[in-house]
Amino acid sequence: MKAETIQRSLEDSGLRCTAQRYAVMAFLMEHKGHPTAAEIFEGVNRLDPRSSRATTYNNLRDLVKAGLVSEVAVEGRAGRFDAKGTRHHHFICDRCGSVEDMDWYNVPKPASRSLGKRVVRECQLIFRGLCTKCAARRASR
Repeated sequence: MKAETIQRSLEDSGLRCTAQRYAVMAFLMEHKGHPTAAEIFEGVNRLDPRSSRATTYNNLRDLVKAGLVSEVAVEGRAGRFDAKGTRHHHFICDRCGSVEDMDWYNVPKPASRSLGKRVVRECQLIFRGLCTKCAARRASR
């Protein structure tokens, strides 16, 4: 992703484009997987050691709040982060904890009467089971 595009997306979301916030966003846009906050900090810090752990974590929180990044919660493990880009769901392996992107399926928002006075902003599916590698290991036993 080009620098101007990242800068524009930050500013359009009401966030200042600081060097550290830009670095976090650029790392996520270039990263193929779903890194943890610690992995993002390490990756950003390799390029610019001036960024603190707290600044990286605060920037992640701000990016999630602004809707530019999503956090994939994996029970019992560190949360993982994903630059939204295209709409997609996630598959989480029960054995190794890997997080994979899944094609997007439109999920109709539930009727407001079924949720009381809640307002649904978004609905994501999380598929769980065994990834291809773990399923193959299980089958070969």
